[in-house]
Order: sequence, then structure tokens, then C-alpha cells
Amino acid sequence: MSDTSDPVKQAIAYAREHQEDFVRSLHEILRIPSVSTLSLHAEDVERAGDWTENHLRHIGLQEVKRLPTPGFSVVFGEWMEAGPRAATLLLYGHYDVQPTDPLDQWTSDPFEPTTRGDDIFARGVSDDKGQFLAMLSGIESYLKSTGSLPINIKVLIEGEEEISSPHLAALLIEHRDLLACDAVVIADQPMFSNTEPTICYAVRGSCYLQIDVQGPSVDFHSGTAGGAIENPFNALVRMLARFQSADQRIQVPGFYDEVELPDDDERRLLARSPVTDDLVKHFTGVRAVAGEPGFSSAERLSIRPTFEIHGMPGGFTGEGKKSLIPSIASAKISFRLVPRQDPVKIAALVEAFVKEIAPETVRVTCRQSGHSYPALVDRSHPAVQAADRAYQAAFGHPAVYFRAGGSLPIVHDITMTLGAAVTMIGFGLPDDRPHGPDEKLHLPNFHRGIEMAIHYFHEVSLISAHRDARPARV
Repeated sequence: MSDTSDPVKQAIAYAREHQEDFVRSLHEILRIPSVSTLSLHAEDVERAGDWTENHLRHIGLQEVKRLPTPGFSVVFGEWMEAGPRAATLLLYGHYDVQPTDPLDQWTSDPFEPTTRGDDIFARGVSDDKGQFLAMLSGIESYLKSTGSLPINIKVLIEGEEEISSPHLAALLIEHRDLLACDAVVIADQPMFSNTEPTICYAVRGSCYLQIDVQGPSVDFHSGTAGGAIENPFNALVRMLARFQSADQRIQVPGFYDEVELPDDDERRLLARSPVTDDLVKHFTGVRAVAGEPGFSSAERLSIRPTFEIHGMPGGFTGEGKKSLIPSIASAKISFRLVPRQDPVKIAALVEAFVKEIAPETVRVTCRQSGHSYPALVDRSHPAVQAADRAYQAAFGHPAVYFRAGGSLPIVHDITMTLGAAVTMIGFGLPDDRPHGPDEKLHLPNFHRGIEMAIHYFHEVSLISAHRDARPARV
């Protein structure tokens, strides 16, 4: 029997009694193939929005509605009955997911959730459906067991995060008053292990571009034209090789102008991170780690910018052989950026560099196809510290603080528009493979995540809504 004198205990008792219901709800949304990057799944993305909208009503939120954008709509709901003196927390998540290719590397259907041992496998289960649903289940546990929440809560779940949230910044500005809050929580991060919960206090930005190299007007037989004209792939490979030195320093002029090293205290904090060379090798399967000399793996994954080649479409890639010189070759590239680097400026520097190194034998174009800004949060903010205490209550261990290697465009957009501190937490694990085959989520973490959310709402309620309201740094 639950303790009716303690709302937290009541909510946790409800959560434990309804674990199967929460997993059933998770299965429902996981079955929707809401792949925002592929137009053939556009209707599925909207269906995931419909499901999310209905679920917000089911758990007891009020004023649930869709906020339209030129792309996929955003789902909003709130519960504001804690009163004007109570803190207001905004919960952010996203219901869109990555594509599933290569499909042949999945052990089971990516959109038919499958439990093996203590893990549930499905596309989007870790990124981000399972994580935001854990937070929503914490809200449900409070409302269904006690009839109230200790704080005011607003929920914002979007369908375009996997395509860099192109319309979210404008939506935040348009609905600034509706979304006004004291703090923001985002559950979209991995823990280091089952016993090492994490709080992320920084994310890298990104700048994604495509380089197209045009050679002959049509594909030519290499025996007919080879040696007399430039092969676009040959030219492209030579150009790409100039982007990075042998020690993996990026060679674009001006690229490092705004890159700063953190102070000694933060570097000591990063040195205590569980991320080691051996851990990187274990989880990635590589023979040896790589990166800039003078930096640890933990630092290379967080405080340093990167250059990556993601794919080179064009030419012949089918079975067998075909001796041709393709008319066009392309490369999809990206840069991870650290705080103070501006992705728009970086894109301009890259485009100028491409123009400088392009050979006269081909026509070269470079176009940007997405970007996001880096962000750095004050890790001593009371809302961030509240998450640490909530982790200790639910997982039995304090949080490890770290900078994320990935990007979350919403962090910069929120801090610039709403001026609220952002707390980045999560219940995934390093081997969840969120963008790869056999994406999974550890079910015990899902259930402990629900209890962490319950404790977090309580801890935030102990913070005055207006005390020490320091905005995040960007």
C-alpha cells in the first residue's frame, strides 16, 4: 500500500504498479515509423504526432494542442495548477527517428519492438521515444496517484529533431509567452553505465555540407576518355585529403579562431570521466583510437571540433565492374563545433576553402544542408543540481558530468529565446546504437528513469521559481 502522506512515494508506487502499461505505451509509439528524413514516411511522422497528442491528454495534461510549422507540427501540453509561485519546468523531446538502413543488420524488425533479456530493441527506443516517454510516465504517475504535480509543467515534443529542427527556433520566438518557464529538461542522453548516471552540460554544434564535383557532361568509358579528362572522384578525393592534416587538425583557414580550451578545473573534471581509450575501443570495435595529439579520448569527444566524411554518392557501386568516368561525384561532410564557433561562419569558411582548392579541370559547388549551434550550460545551476539529487534517489549514485559529442539544436535555441537553464539527462547506455542497427534501451533504466523523473519534479519544486535564475551560457 502506498504512503498517502508522501506524494513522491505515492507516485513511485503508481509507477511500479503500472510498469506493464508504460511498456505497452512505449510499444505503441515505437511501431510508428516516424522517419523525418524520408518523405515517404511523412504521414507516419504525423501519426506519431497524433499519438503523442493523445497520450498527453491520457496522462492528464491540459491545453493539449498542435503548434503548426512549415514542416511537421509540434505537440504542446501543460499542467499549470501548482500556482504562480511554483517553478515552471518545460520538458522537451522528439518523436521522429532516424532511418533504419542497413536493414539487413537488424536482428528483428526495427518497427516491431522486441524484448531480448532486459533490453527492448526498436528504432527510436533510445533516441528519443523511450526517454521522453519515461519523463511523461513520471508526470502520469504523479497526476494519476495524487491528482496534482508539485510544479507547473509544460511539454514540447517535436517531429524534426533528426533533421536539425529547422523550424523550431522560429516557433520558440512565435510562442515565447506560451513556453515561458524557469528551467528546461531534456532526456535524450546516454548514461555511462547502469551505475553511472550522467548530466550533460554542453553540446557541440554541427555544420553539414555537400560538395559536388562535375566533370564530363555524361558518364564516359574510362578507356575512351581516361587520361585526357579529370575523373570527378579523383579530384574530389584529392580535395578531401586537404581538409585534414596527418595529425587530424582541420586545415580550413580560420577554422580554429574561436576555439577555446576549458579552464584547468574543467579539464580535471573531464579527466575523471569514465571515457577512456579502452572504453572507446570496446564500444566501437576499432583497433586503436585516433584524434588530435595532446588530447584524451574524453576531450576529443567533447571539447574539440571534428571533420567527418559521411558518404560519397556517385559513379558505379553495383555488383561486378563497370569501367566508367562518372559525370559527377559528391561528398557529404560535416563538422562538429565547440562553444563559440558559429556554424554559419564555418560554412562560409569551408565554401571559400573549397573554391580555393578546386582544380580548374572540374566544376565544383559546395552547399550547406543543415547546421546547429553549440551550447554550454552553467552546471552549478539549481535546476541542474536538482537532477543530480534525483539521480541519486532513483539510481543510488550521483551523476557524472560531461560534455556531449553530439548536437542538440534546441539547447541553443531555448537559451537564446527563453533564457531558461537547460538540464540534459538521459537513461540510455553507451551501447544503445541510437542511429545504428539494433537500437535498444535497457528496460530497468526505463523504469528507473520514470522514478528519477518523479524525484526530479519534487527536487525542482524545492527551488524558488525566481531565485538564482541564471541563464545558460551559449
